[in-house]
Amino acid sequence: MKQYPHIAVAPPGPKAREVIEKDERYASPSYVKEYPLVMHRGSGPMVEDVDGNRYLDFMTGIAVASTGHAHPKVVAAIQQTAQRFLHICSTDFYYPEFSDLCERLAYLGPGAGPKRVFLTNSGAEAIEGALKLVRSHTRRTNVIAFEGSFHGRTTGAISLNSSKTKYRRHFGPLLAGVHHLPFANPYRPSDWKGAAEELFRQRVGPDEIAAVFVEPILGEGGYIIPPAEFLQYWRDFCDEHGALLVFDEVQSGIGRTGAMFASETFGVVPDVTLSAKGLGSGMPIGAIIAKESAMSWEQGTHGSTFAGNPVCCAAALATLDLVEGGLAANARRMGALLLAGLRDLKEKHDVIGDVRGRGLMIGIEFVQDRATKEPFEGMCAMVERAAFERGLLLLSCGRSVIRIAPPLVIDEEDVEIALRILDEALLSLRVAA
Repeated sequence: MKQYPHIAVAPPGPKAREVIEKDERYASPSYVKEYPLVMHRGSGPMVEDVDGNRYLDFMTGIAVASTGHAHPKVVAAIQQTAQRFLHICSTDFYYPEFSDLCERLAYLGPGAGPKRVFLTNSGAEAIEGALKLVRSHTRRTNVIAFEGSFHGRTTGAISLNSSKTKYRRHFGPLLAGVHHLPFANPYRPSDWKGAAEELFRQRVGPDEIAAVFVEPILGEGGYIIPPAEFLQYWRDFCDEHGALLVFDEVQSGIGRTGAMFASETFGVVPDVTLSAKGLGSGMPIGAIIAKESAMSWEQGTHGSTFAGNPVCCAAALATLDLVEGGLAANARRMGALLLAGLRDLKEKHDVIGDVRGRGLMIGIEFVQDRATKEPFEGMCAMVERAAFERGLLLLSCGRSVIRIAPPLVIDEEDVEIALRILDEALLSLRVAA
């Protein structure tokens, strides 16, 4: 019998309110707080707040706590490394954890040929580095990105973004040479191929494109899974015109889809793969994994003081051991159970327009009407809050999508609990309406 969920006091409790009050007084107003969760500790898929409430975590800090909270093997790797030393700049010096992780990611990265790795502090840094890499390699400046995409919050990353206006508003001028095209969405079909042909006919030549940046599964944009044809089209385009295909797997990688990288589930191999989030099980680390032929920038042209920190590298190596050792397979099994259960809920609740996913990267899209597919604005916030009050942590994405991104360690009972609470939450909202 699980010891969670358990709501001891209606959140936010008294201790939580103290923390929230201080946060609201001193923290930047740019932060977004989804609901009043004040975390105290975590273990596996369980989160406990400062007032003793325990929750089942199905959002993992935006798909970051891949091995669950405080996995003993990850914690041990962190502790053992921290006892030896905390920092030596990887740009200028050597240490085993760094070279071990580069070797491991080069081996695990998509494709059979030789690869090289640049380690970063985050997904956004991986994007920034990749922008420099593709321009340096091709000696071209134009790049293609996609509508609904999210690649981070730094200047280059938000130039590629197209998921929400607020990520770009008042931060310009942004990078020139970024061209946005439709992302193939099976639930909301568009003429994405025609739009690409029009771009190359009217605005920029195919031989002027340095790279195509694409999330193989759209993350912030709505957990949208394109047809394999879409990704293969851009693979073929890059091969024909000498551009690089860059897969942003910051959210979809490291076992989340049931494979080490989502690209494996489509059978399409990129030139460059970007990783972060789940790579360190909560420690800040990311990576640019590129074909050796593509990582052609000169010595000293890119570096970082903190990236590839030894403690973070140790956490990443332990994470990869766990993902390869059974968690990716568990993501496939639990993902299949969740998808089946969520599709049953779709039959019961007509506000659910679509359920889609790979492994433990699943989206539930809410609509006003199934025939028109009009997004149900505001529904996600209500579902999040209703689930939170019952002990389930969820997070939204897109216009009206709840993302399901639990740690890869969940079991059958966790799946049953989540489905039950989601059902109860939806019933409560329907009754209230």
